[in-house]
Amino acid sequence: MERVEKFLKDANTYYLATVDGDQPRVRPFGTINNFEGKLYIQTGKVKDVSKQLHKNPKAEICAFKDGKWLRVACTLVADDRFEAKKSMLDAYPSLQGMYKADDDNTEVFYMKDSTATFSSFAGAPEIVTF
Repeated sequence: MERVEKFLKDANTYYLATVDGDQPRVRPFGTINNFEGKLYIQTGKVKDVSKQLHKNPKAEICAFKDGKWLRVACTLVADDRFEAKKSMLDAYPSLQGMYKADDDNTEVFYMKDSTATFSSFAGAPEIVTF
């Protein structure tokens, strides 16, 4: 799991894919935080991505850096606890102008049943589950 976290942080931007009815939706994200041994992402409850994840929590993340890429297939589980939100916002102070741990909009999700695949053109894929 630590290797996944490091890759996503080093890449700075990753792409989160969700499902909207029968249409895939992909958008850039940049938050990844290890809280209580789980990897979390952050968004706002008013955003379409939040609504999509509440309807279908299965998601996939993809990131690319230095000729290598990572795909993480997972279920994203909402965690409405103040502590989880605060940990994320403490890790990303630049978000504190838009989000607060105790507002009605900030939302964090942790990855569950995750399969991470590290790939490159130079070798066989490496698979990690967490």
